[in-house]
Amino acid sequence: QVQLVESGGGLVQAGGSLRLSCAASARTFSGYAVGWFRQAPGKEREFVAAVNWGGDNTPYADSVRGRFTISRDNAKNTVYLQMHSTKPEDTAVYYCARKRSGTSYYNRGSYDYWGQGTQVTVSS
Repeated sequence: QVQLVESGGGLVQAGGSLRLSCAASARTFSGYAVGWFRQAPGKEREFVAAVNWGGDNTPYADSVRGRFTISRDNAKNTVYLQMHSTKPEDTAVYYCARKRSGTSYYNRGSYDYWGQGTQVTVSS
């Protein structure tokens, strides 16, 4: 059974930091890129960042580039999203997902398995 589990969400003041984690089994992550998406109330789910298996390709959405950092620890089967300089507009449910090989990082349809999401709320 493929299962991705996010954790680390919570309430943070604007300008603060938070680190999200996405854990899965070795079989689920091995060889695959993983992405983070977010969905705010009333809005579409949008791409945030992704990381390839080797960790050397990390595309970001323009809205988070320079503030968020994605990384992975393959020994721990975990992908992280470090959030700095947070803004109220970062408030959303954050999801991690596994990307199909050979597909675009930026499209929701490229991802086949998703976690249940973790809520991030940034207060002003």
